[in-house]
Amino acid sequence: MLAQLGAILAAVRSVVEKLFGNRFRTIAGTAATALALGGCVQTAVPLAGADPTDPNARVAAVGYRSTVAPYTSLRPTAPSSWREQNDRVAPAPKSGR
Repeated sequence: MLAQLGAILAAVRSVVEKLFGNRFRTIAGTAATALALGGCVQTAVPLAGADPTDPNARVAAVGYRSTVAPYTSLRPTAPSSWREQNDRVAPAPKSGR
């Protein structure tokens, strides 16, 4: 039984070595090709508008809007009757006919 297990492991090992060996060669070849062809790439196309590094370039005006302007304090208040609070926010009663 141990001999059979050893044979299976040896077979699996040989297959794995072939797969990873081929994969390593493929990755190494692809990397070498990419490095070799990297110098053949065209340069970038110049920008269509004004140069963004020009300090004299015109830009849109900057406006200020407060991010906390509509803030209202929600500090705790003295307790009040829940019925009074409901009456304040309840819709007006409909007039009966």
